[in-house]
Amino acid sequence: MKKQGFVKNNHAVAGVIEFLLIIALIAIVLSMIQVYYIPEIMNQREADHMDDVANQFSYLKSIIDLQGMTKEDVPISSPLTLGSMEIPYFVTARATGQIEVIEDEHYNIRIDGDALKIPLTSIRYSANNWYYVDQVYSLEGGGIILKQPDGEVMKIEPSITVENLTLTVPKKINIYYDIPIIVGMPGKNITGGYKSCFVRTNYSSTYCESDGDYFLRNVGIDITITTEYPTAWNDMLEELLENNVNYVLGPDYVEITKKDGISINFYYKYIYIYAQISPGWIK
Repeated sequence: MKKQGFVKNNHAVAGVIEFLLIIALIAIVLSMIQVYYIPEIMNQREADHMDDVANQFSYLKSIIDLQGMTKEDVPISSPLTLGSMEIPYFVTARATGQIEVIEDEHYNIRIDGDALKIPLTSIRYSANNWYYVDQVYSLEGGGIILKQPDGEVMKIEPSITVENLTLTVPKKINIYYDIPIIVGMPGKNITGGYKSCFVRTNYSSTYCESDGDYFLRNVGIDITITTEYPTAWNDMLEELLENNVNYVLGPDYVEITKKDGISINFYYKYIYIYAQISPGWIK
């Protein structure tokens, strides 16, 4: 009768250990990528997306300005990218955004109290980022405002021209303002998500003097702008009007008042622009 014996296979055990070590190494490398590199990549991706939004808002403003100048009822669709996608196979989140037409009666431009009240409408985009700082772009009163947690700034000024005649007699400042009034369509004034959408705008009418010139308002006391972005408006006005007026900055308004000996003439016209946000259009 033969005696059977068992021989240890050290090569097989070594192969299993080597395989487990390779799996562990791959897991460590993937973990390092997930923890250290993926957040940087996603942060840059969201930052690039916000740069795209800035360019798209600049394009939207140029279209609205062009429609107001030509006074032609030709609908034009301006693209806007709402968010950015996640990275496949890694633990990431997609950024989203929301765009809407704001027609809040609380926001307005008032001359001498309630003697003249002008609507201050806007098209506002709000970003919901996971890695990059949240930002808001608002095309308000014809200007583009950027707001984020650390502050706000008027990136592109509205169509305001200031004629400084304080060296003449009598001393005066002439302010010319082409005011776009954005009119949203019910059911087509807000959308959100991460995909691209379109903002369709078309010229409606201009409200001014019959010969096409501006209305004139002699400012007796003050001009008050009630807005969600008072600091941005205040900084812009200080740059345009310098030290020729007095400034008052409140939590939701900025006010300019006359200085002794300097009169203010406010020339204005309304330019009505209809805006619809995709999908679909209403004629």
